[in-house]
Amino acid sequence: MTGPWRTVAKVLTEVFQPPVVVSVLLLISPAIEPGFPGTLWFGLLGAFFVCVLPLAYVLVMVKLGRITDHHVSDRRQRTPLLLLALASVVAGLGVLRWINGPVSVAVMITALIGGIAVLAVVSAFWKMSGHASAISAAAVITVLMFGPAWLPVLLLVPAVGWSRIVLRAHTLAQVIVGAFFGGGVIAVLWWLLRNWMLA
Repeated sequence: MTGPWRTVAKVLTEVFQPPVVVSVLLLISPAIEPGFPGTLWFGLLGAFFVCVLPLAYVLVMVKLGRITDHHVSDRRQRTPLLLLALASVVAGLGVLRWINGPVSVAVMITALIGGIAVLAVVSAFWKMSGHASAISAAAVITVLMFGPAWLPVLLLVPAVGWSRIVLRAHTLAQVIVGAFFGGGVIAVLWWLLRNWMLA
């Protein structure tokens, strides 16, 4: 596909890339506990470890020519990167616990650890869509946090998935599996951890 639709696909892919989506998710994660938005900075700290540090590493590696692009299109390059991201996420969780950050941020990070670990394993064999996983998890969690009025955000899932297919970054199967993984595994894990850790 060429022309304006391809441009739309590129915009969707860039605006809703995983680091951006997950950063927003972490920023709003303290909203389920008293003190928000004063506790928003804890979410910002979580986003630094979960998104900013791994993305900075990717950008440096792209600059050095060791990674193809900032979306890490080459499946073979994904597993080492995801393992490094996992280490950064675990470090962030440790820092938040050390400074007695909100449990809600720890819940979100723990759910993301589970998701990143599975993606790292799958990426060694198959290129499941990280974009679809991230937007699906974020959309479902947003609805679970704020209620049915936020159901329209679910429309972002097929929109972002469509963009990845149009840009030939993923097959339809890779997008569908990614979406179900994000919304059906990461979001459910977040829900279970929330009920357990905030009980």
